[in-house]
Amino acid sequence: MKVLVTGAAGFIGYHLSKLLSQNGYQVVGIDNINDYYDQNLKYARLADLGIERAKIEDNKPVKGAITFVKLDLQDKANLMELFKKEKFDYVVNLAAQAGVRYSIENPQTYIDNNITGFLNVLEGCRNYPVKHLIYASSSSVYGLSEQIPFSVDSHTDHPMAIYAASKKANEMMAHSYSHLFDIPSTGLRFFTVYGPMGRPDMALYLFTKAIVEDKEFDVYNHGNMSRDFTYVGDIVESIKRLIPLAPKKNNPKFNPEKPVPSASTAPYQIFNIGNNSPVQLMEFVRAIEKALGKKGKINLKPIQPGDVPSTYADVESLFEYINFKPSTPIEEGIQAFVDKYLEMNS
Repeated sequence: MKVLVTGAAGFIGYHLSKLLSQNGYQVVGIDNINDYYDQNLKYARLADLGIERAKIEDNKPVKGAITFVKLDLQDKANLMELFKKEKFDYVVNLAAQAGVRYSIENPQTYIDNNITGFLNVLEGCRNYPVKHLIYASSSSVYGLSEQIPFSVDSHTDHPMAIYAASKKANEMMAHSYSHLFDIPSTGLRFFTVYGPMGRPDMALYLFTKAIVEDKEFDVYNHGNMSRDFTYVGDIVESIKRLIPLAPKKNNPKFNPEKPVPSASTAPYQIFNIGNNSPVQLMEFVRAIEKALGKKGKINLKPIQPGDVPSTYADVESLFEYINFKPSTPIEEGIQAFVDKYLEMNS
């Protein structure tokens, strides 16, 4: 079976491409390798997949454990050509402009990448039908909601930043294409994903780097925050299990007189993917200190615009669907990150 993984040089995309290739899937990965964060990390991930940096050219396939093509989702003509040529069985869309705070200062890039780019993916699936489209949403769609734990059957109409709004839009766009063109689609609301080779703009990387370099680092809302930190290995295992389980039409859970956001008469569904076990931010910091064997120099700061005090995923519907839910302990996941960080920065 042939799978297109967009964002294959990204954090989750890399781990998913590796897992799928190890499990017999024929993986075609695409990424524009933009400079939102250090491109060397993206090339290091690709190198681990057997993709040589020197061979990468725009729109030219490079063979390794996967087939990689440097391609931007906004390049509709070449993306459609790739769909036509490869005849994908499945598509996993993980490519996106990430970052809540970055979206406050750079909203246009979220429209270009997350809206226009995803529309082109949908058009590819429409014109060259696939068995299942899986795409990344985000826990940030819950916005101002304080209904804890966050349920996929709660409404998500109050995003706090354009990043969250773009992910909410993706869910609505996918539903319209599922309804109009029978594209089986599954949206996944990720909850604070972390693990080896994670993004340099994420708290785990920033805190680890600061502690290693004996520098101060900021902890917001004076540490009074909690996150449903989810290990990347659990995320990609969930996606692997979901790929062959495309949603069907007329989900019995859906009642048009009392509609729920997570189901439909169309072949469409939404799941949370979180650890279902929120961790206090200071506990997270202490786990990093323990893994490094070194104390950090902490600056306690007020909460930042666009941040929410806590996240907590209700994952029962996911567990019922794939008989699996994330459960990696935070200490184990942080140790895996720290070990890889020290290896790459020694």
